[in-house]
Amino acid sequence: MQTERLIRIKSEEEIECLRRSGKLLASIVRELKGFLKLGLTTKEIDGKVEELIAEHDAYPAFKGYRGFPACACISLNNEVVHGIPSERRLKEGDIASIDIGIVFEKFYADMAFTVGMGKISPDLKRLIEVTEKSLYKGIEQAVIGNHLSDISFAVQSFVESNNFSVVRDFVGHGIGRRLHEDPEVPNFGLPHSGPVLREGMVLAIEPMVNVGKWQTRILDDGWTVVTQDGKPSAHFEHTVAITKEGPEILTQ
Repeated sequence: MQTERLIRIKSEEEIECLRRSGKLLASIVRELKGFLKLGLTTKEIDGKVEELIAEHDAYPAFKGYRGFPACACISLNNEVVHGIPSERRLKEGDIASIDIGIVFEKFYADMAFTVGMGKISPDLKRLIEVTEKSLYKGIEQAVIGNHLSDISFAVQSFVESNNFSVVRDFVGHGIGRRLHEDPEVPNFGLPHSGPVLREGMVLAIEPMVNVGKWQTRILDDGWTVVTQDGKPSAHFEHTVAITKEGPEILTQ
């Protein structure tokens, strides 16, 4: 776990820049949700993401990042994160986790959501609902004076109380002038440990929740993370600033 001295505290001016970037990303996601439909390929969805980002004079944060070839990570069904867009088409009953990052006025924003395609099973619907709620349980703990692990514990407790599991190999992160900054933000752990949360910290909180066990593996493409047991996974993420008034969701 990173120490507090490594965590960059943002000024009010920087928070305002991050606020603009987050607001823009939220609007892009709203437009994208209106575009999604059965039969689209994940590559076509990625093309729409690139188009929307360009329309707003922003830049895709993921494209080219460590060699990633697309603007969005699009992960289907048992894929957890970092799915590479391809010619696969969205089918009835699929769930798609879409993770998008942008750079706007030199500041990053990061957001993810999972959506069901057509009619999905009750179990998948519940997975999506629990994963999204776990994100907000974590955000509730993002207040001055709490410890970083209070976020982690809130997510894990809620997920496991609903008989799902949280991914441990991939975690949230700080964000600002870089996509990934300190600290790492796990979705598991004991409360009241790790760095104390301070005004001006900005975190990308992102639960990844599995129907089965938490273990994952990476496919031969070097990117796509799947559940080891082949069972479905969901993913939600917001960029959140810690303020005197409490947690502020910047990507909303």
